[in-house]
Formats: sequence, C-alpha cells, structure tokens
Amino acid sequence: MPSWVDLIIRSFVFMALLFLMTKILGKKQISELSFFEYVSGITIGSIAGEAITGLEKNMFQGMAAIIIFSLATLLVDILALKSKSFRDIVDGRGTVLIKDGKVLEENLKKEKYTIDELSALLRQKDIFRVADVEFAVLEPRGDLSTLLKKENRPLTPKDLNMKVPTEKEPQTIIMDGSILDEALRSAGKSRGWLTTELEKLEVTLDNVFIGQVDSYGELTVDLYDDKIQVPSPSQRPLLLATLKKTQADLEIFSLGTEDENAKAMYTKNAKLVQEAIDKLTPYLSS
Repeated sequence: MPSWVDLIIRSFVFMALLFLMTKILGKKQISELSFFEYVSGITIGSIAGEAITGLEKNMFQGMAAIIIFSLATLLVDILALKSKSFRDIVDGRGTVLIKDGKVLEENLKKEKYTIDELSALLRQKDIFRVADVEFAVLEPRGDLSTLLKKENRPLTPKDLNMKVPTEKEPQTIIMDGSILDEALRSAGKSRGWLTTELEKLEVTLDNVFIGQVDSYGELTVDLYDDKIQVPSPSQRPLLLATLKKTQADLEIFSLGTEDENAKAMYTKNAKLVQEAIDKLTPYLSS
C-alpha cells in the first residue's frame, strides 16, 4: 500500500477513534480540565499523532494505547464521584486568596500566582480594587470565585422589596428567514399571529435573521439589513399608560361631580384601578 494512502487511512481511523473516546468520556473532557485530565488529554493526543505517522507501522498498538488511556480517565472520573478524598487528590482543592478583605500572600505564593495575575483574574470579574473583595477562592480548575463586600454588591429587586415577574426562556421562532414551527407551538403562537406581528413591524420574513418570542408573548427580530430600524414592542407600555389614564380620569370625574353617590363610585373604582396598576407595573414596564 502506498505510504500516502496508509497515512490517510490512519488519519481517519484515529480521528474517528478519538471522537468516539471523547464522546464516551463526556463534555468534561473538552471543558476546563483537571490536572489528571490535562495530562491524559496530552498523552492521548501524542499517541494519536505518533500512531498516525508511524509507531513502527503498527496501527493497532496506537489504538490500544488510546483506549487504555481513555478507560483510565473514565475510571478516575468514576472514582472521583465516589470518593471525596480521591477527588481532592485528582482534581485538587480550592485555595483561598482573599479573606476578610485581605490578600493571603502565603496562599498566593503556594499557587505560584503574582499579584498582577490575581489582579487580572479580578478584572475578568469586573473588579478593579482588591479592597472591594470580601472573599476570593481560586478553584481547582483555575477560575477565581469572588464575594464582594456588602456595600459593593449591586442592588437587587429583593433588596428594594420590589416585585418582579418570573420570566421563561425566549423561544426562537425564526432563524435565517425560516419559521421554526416546533418553537412556535412551544410559544403558544400560530403562523397567522406571526404574520400579523411581522406586518406590524413592517418587515418581511425573508429579511429576518432571527426572531424570538419572550415570556410576555412579544416578538423581537434582528434583520439582515441593519439599516432598517425595527420599532420596539409597545403593547405592555401602551397598556400601562392606558390604565394610568383611566385611573386619572376616574379621579377627575370624582372631583367634578357633586353627586355623592357618583363621587363615591368614581373614588372607589379609581382605587381599584390604582391597585391593579401597582400589581401590574412590574409586568408591564418596558
């Protein structure tokens, strides 16, 4: 067999074998690696390269070595799931680098990190002052987990006792100018509804790069032609404005009448509409 044909056959065989082994080992093998997985991955890649180009022309030795290392990696993952102490040895443990707002220099030296490297990791978290951090730990896979001091944490609706609506994931119902019927059904919409909404936005289906329906049932689109300005959804703000106008009109009516019964009716309904506005504002605000 010509050498170039042998090389092509070996390349495709080991490409398929590596793909199969990676699928068996799972997504973890192609995400952030532990120390053992890093060493195993390099070894498997080196064996594959050598087996493709040579390894004394014995392809099956290379295949056997890859399978052995893949099974060893799989075995280590299984043992790590069952034993915390074994997992600490293989994956490592987190190292506290900042505690109570102070940098632990000894731990920093232990992990062979400089203050510049720590600062770079903090900047990746949008933190530019070490003094803003209450606690930081270097995870076994190299990520830095941080906890800001309480006064530096961003406010949340819960801090302000604000009610916020629950949201579901948006459904992508248009992609590359084509309607995705399954996603459309999941959103509880029909093609007729979609056609009407596109007409409201004054856009054509073939010009839509991506279209999504949010948890409120509103359609947002991104067009191929970026020069076209698409209006923002206005149903919810318009409904909120209508409710506020209704409440204001009822109060005006109560002030404008001398009939006590009518005044009481207008005042009562104005309060009811105001209560509805207070409850719906988190859902209708744009």
